[in-house]
Amino acid sequence: MPATVPRWRRAVTGWSFAAPFTALFLVFALLPVVASLVMSVTDLRATDLRHPLAVNFVGLDNYLRLFDDQLFRRAAVNTLIFVVIGVPLTIVAAMAAANGLNSGLIRLRGLFRVGFYLPVVTSIVAIAVVWRFLLDPEAGIVNSLLAAAGIDGPAWLQDPRTSLPSIIVMAAWRNFGSLMVIFLAALQGIPHDLYEAATLDGAGRWQQFQRITLPLMRPALLFGAVITGIGYLQLFEEPLVMTQGGPLSSTLSVSYHVYNQFGFGNYGYAAAASYVLFVAIVALSVLQFRLLGSRND
Repeated sequence: MPATVPRWRRAVTGWSFAAPFTALFLVFALLPVVASLVMSVTDLRATDLRHPLAVNFVGLDNYLRLFDDQLFRRAAVNTLIFVVIGVPLTIVAAMAAANGLNSGLIRLRGLFRVGFYLPVVTSIVAIAVVWRFLLDPEAGIVNSLLAAAGIDGPAWLQDPRTSLPSIIVMAAWRNFGSLMVIFLAALQGIPHDLYEAATLDGAGRWQQFQRITLPLMRPALLFGAVITGIGYLQLFEEPLVMTQGGPLSSTLSVSYHVYNQFGFGNYGYAAAASYVLFVAIVALSVLQFRLLGSRND
């Protein structure tokens, strides 16, 4: 009898352990993805569920309809603005908080760490409801403080000019805590000797931050930018709870538009919009890897 176990027996043993997860993945992950892809090239509607054989293949018609749909274009622009402004704002806020905690400028650092991270683990629905009350034009705390300073505050969530910026600020406030933890860990991993040598060479704080901190934190910045960008492209809960996509579709996002189309029974059209969003997520991730990925210079 050979001393080693035959390869085929090891393979059978390995697949036996992997079979339950593989089956769950195929049924609940891969199969719905393939089904939605097939759905996106058909004219499937809610009325066709009883008669699936009546569904017609329409090719790329659903995708072409998307870019002729003014409402989808508005949702795409809103989502783009949210990502372009929200991702850098969140990263800058997280970097500032991490630097403050790491440098010792902030006392009671443990308390501030918990306070900064607390919104991340709090229900987004609860946070959105609280912010909706805070931004209430008549009884909200924000406008009350502005009125005490002699400033007439706007209707933050009811005005198309301020509704989307209000949601961007709220999202940045809620999400910068998770990036702060990541950036703080990256900062603590930078050898202090590098800063001491730079100080002896006459480098100021900004030069040290630019020449030492940012290059060594590039992997953490890349990770934070990618996960934040993916999350912000899927903006949904905030407008759902706070504005229902209004006013005048000023806070309508692509995910919210897809949700509405599924609710209306336009399954093929909604599936096509979902795959357009998927392509946008992949493109943004590739762009971020190009900009923040490792370099050999």
